[in-house]
Amino acid sequence: MYIVLAILAFGVLIIVHEFGHFALAKLNGVKVDEFSIGMGPKILSRQGKETKYSLGIFPIGGYVKMMGEEEDVEDERSFSAKSPLRRISIIIAGAIMNYILAIIIFTCTLHNFGYALPVAAGIEPGTPAYEAGLQNGDEILKIDKSKVFSTIDVTSEVLLSKGNSMDFSIKRDGEIKSVTVTPQKNAEGNLKIGLGFETEKNHTWGSSVKQSFRQTTSLVSVTFKGLKTIFTGKANLKTDVGGPLTIVKMSAATAKSSIWDLVNFVGYISVNLAVFNMLPFPALDGGWTVILLIELITRRKVPDKIVGTLNYLGFIVLIGLMILVTIKDIIFPFKF
Repeated sequence: MYIVLAILAFGVLIIVHEFGHFALAKLNGVKVDEFSIGMGPKILSRQGKETKYSLGIFPIGGYVKMMGEEEDVEDERSFSAKSPLRRISIIIAGAIMNYILAIIIFTCTLHNFGYALPVAAGIEPGTPAYEAGLQNGDEILKIDKSKVFSTIDVTSEVLLSKGNSMDFSIKRDGEIKSVTVTPQKNAEGNLKIGLGFETEKNHTWGSSVKQSFRQTTSLVSVTFKGLKTIFTGKANLKTDVGGPLTIVKMSAATAKSSIWDLVNFVGYISVNLAVFNMLPFPALDGGWTVILLIELITRRKVPDKIVGTLNYLGFIVLIGLMILVTIKDIIFPFKF
């Protein structure tokens, strides 16, 4: 049942993302030939007035097929007939919907359960934070050159530090100070600095919305930093990288804890999905956006042959990566 809940949660992400493309296509007067959730052979399929709605057997993605998306079509309702700005709005709508979903989820969870602020609390003698001179009540503004929006930034910077010293920019009694903290491994082998956080006691819906934006910003930053460690070869592929199987297992593990934990985890994955989709890589929404920006700037259409070749090669690479991380998930599974 927990695995079923995990798959359903992942399906929500796909539906929300693809609905973004679908809705903006309709708003821009583009004919949508097919709206599909899931990949591979079709389990269900229904023909609407002009759009076929399908459900694929593999819940690892989805797509919105628009008239004139892959080649020029002499029709005012084709994707190719629309201006670059209109096409860009359709392409980025999927990622925007994922951000909106995350913000809604975080707002509800933060309002119901409260949230911590990046303000030091519970510092005990002998810990790295105490030895560095951090004090309870210090507001953490920056770590090294990275701005702190939420406690997620602090915990992620500690994990990414690899044990190296970190420069904290803090506000204490209205003054900006700087302290250097060096994380240490605890008995379980995890990097820690012995720092707790103050909780917001008087949160309202308004403050929860504000904090949800800050948390989403933190997750975008953390996701980019995580991708950077992968592309620069600094990540441990056995322990730091996971694919679809890992996501389902993590979702199932959070579902066992509580439905709210699963919902919150969906928010995290939604942000990751949005960031990944907007990477400037062929076959991703970000790759499409780059091509359309080139057309907007040069006022010249990029030849369909070039676009088709780039998207084909990009798709092959993405499928290859999907297969590799799935094999990795089987051989070197994450332990929860």
